[in-house]
Amino acid sequence: MDARVAYVAPAAAAAGILLGDARGAAPAAEVVALAGSVAALLLLVRARPLRTLLFLSVLVAAGCALEQRALDGLEHGAVVDAADTRAETTVTATLLGDPTGTRWSARALAAVERARIDPSASDRLTRTNERRTVLLVGDGDAVGRLAVLAAGDRAVLRGWLRPLEEYDQRLRWKHAAARLDVLELVAVTPSAGLLATVASSGRDVVLEGTDLLPADERALVAGFLLGDTRDLDPAVLEQFRAAGLSHLLAVSGANVAFVLALLGPLLRRSPRGVRVALTLATLAVFGAMTRWEPSVLRACAMAACAVLAIHVGRPATGVRVLALAVTALLLVDPFLLRSVGFQLSCGASAGIALLAVPFAHRLRGPAWFRESLGTTAAAQVGVAPVLLPVFGSLPLVSLPANLLAVPLAGPLTMWGLTAGAVAGMIHEVVPPLATLLQLPTRLLAEGVLGLAALASEVPVAVDARGVAAIVGAGAVGALSLRVLRHRRRMLRERAVVVPTR
Repeated sequence: MDARVAYVAPAAAAAGILLGDARGAAPAAEVVALAGSVAALLLLVRARPLRTLLFLSVLVAAGCALEQRALDGLEHGAVVDAADTRAETTVTATLLGDPTGTRWSARALAAVERARIDPSASDRLTRTNERRTVLLVGDGDAVGRLAVLAAGDRAVLRGWLRPLEEYDQRLRWKHAAARLDVLELVAVTPSAGLLATVASSGRDVVLEGTDLLPADERALVAGFLLGDTRDLDPAVLEQFRAAGLSHLLAVSGANVAFVLALLGPLLRRSPRGVRVALTLATLAVFGAMTRWEPSVLRACAMAACAVLAIHVGRPATGVRVLALAVTALLLVDPFLLRSVGFQLSCGASAGIALLAVPFAHRLRGPAWFRESLGTTAAAQVGVAPVLLPVFGSLPLVSLPANLLAVPLAGPLTMWGLTAGAVAGMIHEVVPPLATLLQLPTRLLAEGVLGLAALASEVPVAVDARGVAAIVGAGAVGALSLRVLRHRRRMLRERAVVVPTR
């Protein structure tokens, strides 16, 4: 794919998704047929401009069809009909994430494989193998039963289906079609798949290693390493948001890069084909360990694209890899376009890929300072278009706070993952050694918590108008400086005296 076409591809896929949203829920058979016809025509055309136009048209049509079909799954089907009648239902489902909530209520998303609907509530259907995602909610006595489950577990649950309402409506963009109020946990089977088993074992080992830390530090490290912020105090979460550091609690490209770096010695000694397979397997396991959060999806997809590009002898730039990864992910799951986490991750990556080097070149000071500040500033510029509409303001303290967090966040991630895995394996055999291994992790976590608490006390934030004013002032200043430099150069040239012959 031509580089310029790759840069436009995500916009074409996004445009198709928005078009599908406007057209509404439908099987979209005619759009699928149109996309197939255009794709067949694409194979016959040789002129590059026409091929580019046809390729982008295929992306638009594919995005439209996938969005309409995804919306159709939320509005039609036996499970949706049963939810409309508040039917009592027994479902066999696989949990898509770990349960969250409080001691009074537990919630989790699950993929329903089979459902048996009470005939008294629905005279049309009693059983269905229709696959739908539902929100499991356990209250009262059901809290304990639901809370013991984990992502990947296969469970048989009995409860009342009903439509998503109010705040739960946001889960439609995670493909949730209904809500099941759990009354009884009939049976549970632990995850049996190889990927789920390996990922759950690795996750358990790392989390067991963090048990040696105090509560706040343990919750923070779990967020840093695995994106698991369930046990983090809401007040601490608000401090990170106010300080512009909340991205540290989401697993991203830095975590993926470190995991691949750990396997570097093994990968370098393997044949090329084996190396690619091991890298892709590692990405799959790590993604499953972190429950495939949007930022992890983006990072793993980019890493996979980069590895495959190198394998076929066509290494690509960071911007092109990002564009290819985003296009592929949007076509796999068009609802990702509504995910704020996905938007922030893509914005930060785009900002770093496009602006980090230019920013660093224009700064003064040691290389480490210029690179750190340039990367931090580029990421902040990249996420600003998302943060302003969603949160209404942008904390000005985020730039210095992120710059100060870099020396702590990197070592915390690297040492925390390594020490956590080792401590998790030996904490029952050699408890003192496990505790000693986690001492640097504790000190680094305390430093990050203290930085977030201190930075959150700075009450300076700007809204969209403030950002526009700052950008405008910066543009005027840059233009004025360029004009001044040009004038000085012209004056120097006029001052040159050419001797006569």
